[in-house]
Amino acid sequence: MYLSIVLELKKSCHPEKVSLLQGFFKTGKGGYAEGDKFLGVVVPDQRRIAKAYRTASLKVIKRLLGSIYHEHRLTGLLILVYKYQVADEKEKKVIYNFYLKNTKSINNWDLVDVTCPPIVGDYLFSRPSERKILYRLVRSKNLWERRIAVLATFVFIRHGDFKDILKLSKWLLSDKHDLIHKAVGWMLREVGKKNQRVLTEFLKNNISKMPRTILRYAVEKYAPAERAKIMSK
Repeated sequence: MYLSIVLELKKSCHPEKVSLLQGFFKTGKGGYAEGDKFLGVVVPDQRRIAKAYRTASLKVIKRLLGSIYHEHRLTGLLILVYKYQVADEKEKKVIYNFYLKNTKSINNWDLVDVTCPPIVGDYLFSRPSERKILYRLVRSKNLWERRIAVLATFVFIRHGDFKDILKLSKWLLSDKHDLIHKAVGWMLREVGKKNQRVLTEFLKNNISKMPRTILRYAVEKYAPAERAKIMSK
């Protein structure tokens, strides 16, 4: 099945898109995805292929995650998402553990953002006692593990549970990476959509230590005058 998936992806390649994707995802020297390689397969085609092969084993997915090609890894992760959606509780735990054991292959922001909430976020939402893993990930030297910790809370926030993202955000105010600033600001913005009072209180208590990118993302949905007033601080 691995070879069938790879061949399907090869058939869907758009070589003219490769240079654009490599630039967009910062694959050049010194970029956050330095050395990553692309085939030029668009995401809708990857979703189509992943759905067609959603019965692939974890062994096949592991091979895809070990590929040098970005689209192989994303397609493997999308298969994992589709498997998780129809899994029973025992199978969900296996998929969740598999995901966390393979974070070295989940090495770009789109791989995290598309697949972390529906697997890690969903699994931990109903298991608050297991969320301590997020506090280990958020201290990781691996940029993508820190982003996984942040994005997992998306599911919690949708259900009005803000405790973990507020704690994690406070910890990450001193993080140096722009992609973490953007992720934290995005999740805080989602908190504000649910309860602006909670976000305003968090900003009030932490604005002096907050990187500008986090603040800019967080207040995006405020009224223009209020947003300008907050940004001026």
